[in-house]
Amino acid sequence: MLVIGSGAAGLTLALQTARHAKVMVLSKALLNDGSTFYAQGGIAAVFDKKDSIESHVNDTLIAGANLCDRSVVEMTAQRAKSSLEWLIECGADFDQETSIKGEQRYHLTQEGGHSHRRILHAADATGKEVQTTLQAQVLQHPNIQILERYNAIDIITHLHDNKSQAIGAYVWNRHTESVETIKATNIALATGGASKVYQYTSNPDVASGDGIAMAWRAGCRVANLEFNQFHPTSLYHPQSNNFLLSEALRGEGAYLQRPDGSRFMDDFDSRGELAPRDVVARAIDYEMKRLGVDCLYLDISHKTDEFIIKHFPTIYRHCLDFGIDITKEPMPIVPAAHYTCGGVVTDKHGATDIAGLYAIGEVAYTGLHGANRMASNSLLECLVFAQAAAKHIDKQLNQPLGDITIPAWDESQVCDSDEEVVIQHNWHELRLFMWDYVGIVRTNKRLERANHRVQLLQQEIRDYYKNFKVSNNLLELRNLVQVAELIIACAISRKESIGLHYNLDYPEQLPVSKPSILTPANFIQ
Repeated sequence: MLVIGSGAAGLTLALQTARHAKVMVLSKALLNDGSTFYAQGGIAAVFDKKDSIESHVNDTLIAGANLCDRSVVEMTAQRAKSSLEWLIECGADFDQETSIKGEQRYHLTQEGGHSHRRILHAADATGKEVQTTLQAQVLQHPNIQILERYNAIDIITHLHDNKSQAIGAYVWNRHTESVETIKATNIALATGGASKVYQYTSNPDVASGDGIAMAWRAGCRVANLEFNQFHPTSLYHPQSNNFLLSEALRGEGAYLQRPDGSRFMDDFDSRGELAPRDVVARAIDYEMKRLGVDCLYLDISHKTDEFIIKHFPTIYRHCLDFGIDITKEPMPIVPAAHYTCGGVVTDKHGATDIAGLYAIGEVAYTGLHGANRMASNSLLECLVFAQAAAKHIDKQLNQPLGDITIPAWDESQVCDSDEEVVIQHNWHELRLFMWDYVGIVRTNKRLERANHRVQLLQQEIRDYYKNFKVSNNLLELRNLVQVAELIIACAISRKESIGLHYNLDYPEQLPVSKPSILTPANFIQ
């Protein structure tokens, strides 16, 4: 079993599958460099007796603008608590509190879109707790091999009984700067999202859409890629690298403010600061453009110092490093690309259109998120679908590939690049026009301009890829340009505004909204 990606989805799948098979985990950088480690908020599950699975389902459907697959949402909510209990058994330590009766219980917080407190968290560094817990289990498992600093290049497929089947992958060993071939009976893409396609993002550098691009090139359908969630509140500071300010801040009472200190969210939504992220991000974008300002502000200083430092220690320390004391003053904020809500089309087991190839976590389109992801359903999705995929894979493990010859990687016709500046130029151009033309608010003309530019970049990158040896920057740019093309195509195909996709030329939602599904065999740009 080959798992490409080492976040919550990949490591959970590795642990579940390693009970019955040998597992190899590829990490493009270090094991903990993915998005999971940096996730702040928490994981949604019904632990409170006053809450219900039905409420969790309804909140998710509303946040997703009813474009979710209800059966998938129900499955996820029903399995949420058991998935969290498994993670706790692995050693995850979530914050607890003492009830009025003196009993210990988990401290549950509330975030935008949730009608109850149902977010388990480890202060404001839940992702770090999840990642380190899973890593500790993986590193000591005798059936799991970890390969750090290995880039997957492409999935290798074989036609079997008129159906495409995954049989391995070409990977680039960054230590030796050479391409290797890995043969595997089952392969899982757990590579995360593609928010690095935008100029401003809260994601780590590795979020370059690799799994989506590889699956598309291999022949898998993709869906709903126009729905990229922009987190409303990343710290605005030139040296902060778009540090995320958790939605839990607003869940615990932080106010969004204009530069003059006045609040504005009630002008846009009756839920105020607890409105879903797409509503909040558009409101901030609108106010920034209306006022002509570089940033707005998030203020929690009306809470006690003790409360702030206890619940948000990471954010408190990080802001203090930049001279901002959040116990006394507001935080400057801007929106940043945060979460890819579409992805590789899968079923409830994480299986793709290609036999033996799975996609789990942010890389996948399962139907859970619809037109917008509800806060703290993302880490939950990783756990639930990794466990579902593991059960499905267990049934396939005794089906060997047989004597299949995998073509060797041929680089006899390429040479070392002497034009690295081309990659850097194209990289910056891509992220800038995606931000300007395919950002929080779109128009038909902006999308047409973006489509024209991405076609030119596609041709340039194809030519470059054919002539020069691979490198980390080239592989990431190749994948990002491919994903950008798919995001634009999905956005052009949607003739309405819904959820995270807002087009000024189609401001209304259609009576019946459907997923935007792209098929490689039928794709014409």
